[in-house]
Amino acid sequence: MAKKKPIKKEFVLNSSNYYSAEADKKYMSVSQFKDFHGTYGIPGCERTAMMRLLGLYPKKEGLPLLVGGYVDAWFEGTLDLFVENHPEMFRKDGVLKADFVKADYLIQRVQEDPMFMYYMSGEKQVIMTGEIDGIPWKIKIDSLLPDAIVDLKIVAEINKRKWVQDIGEYLDFVRYWGYDMQGAVYQEIVRQNTGKKLPFIIAAASKEEPEPVMELIEVDQVYLDEAMSIIRNDTPRIVEIKKGNEEPTQCNICPCCRKEKVLTGTVLLSQMFNQR
Repeated sequence: MAKKKPIKKEFVLNSSNYYSAEADKKYMSVSQFKDFHGTYGIPGCERTAMMRLLGLYPKKEGLPLLVGGYVDAWFEGTLDLFVENHPEMFRKDGVLKADFVKADYLIQRVQEDPMFMYYMSGEKQVIMTGEIDGIPWKIKIDSLLPDAIVDLKIVAEINKRKWVQDIGEYLDFVRYWGYDMQGAVYQEIVRQNTGKKLPFIIAAASKEEPEPVMELIEVDQVYLDEAMSIIRNDTPRIVEIKKGNEEPTQCNICPCCRKEKVLTGTVLLSQMFNQR
């Protein structure tokens, strides 16, 4: 008698598996797109992104991300769990490290601002899925209001612009770090799920001394549209790389590439900065 084949359970995306390898293989996400493609300010690396997808080069959670996660957890109501899972926040004597003491003060300051707190008062950590040109995407929204999509960003500085050599411009932190791409995808996936095309708002707070800067930044629709054009144009190649149909390129400048770099000869100084 022939054995019955086991029934394969359908993968259902939820808060427990949202960041899993299986979810990342099934869905495109903004962070994954940026790993492959890069942003105006930060170059991507297809090879490193693929290694991360395969679990061969996990992304390290640096201090800035940890501080941002601390504030995120406070807004979500999961701060106790976050602290329990991150003992590295404390010194050997059990005292909270200075960066997180500053984060506590930042939390205190945003609580004192009614408008900031209103925009962060929506439905928390809303997971949605959809398709862009037939490619499945996943998103997780910090605060979803009836009239806005809100994402919390804890940044070093809000008003300082950074020079981007490739385009010859100083850019705001939003486009430098690719948050315009995030807004474009979130807006489209929310539209597919709700029928509403909502503005994308960044609730930004800085770690500047002696007082943080706070802003509620609505990303111009023209920037979202430009970002969506890039996403629609470049995602198909990423999908082919994920499937194994295309060979990923390597940037030769990211930490992963630097770790495995083997010198094969000399390079002309005049060509050195044109290898990207």
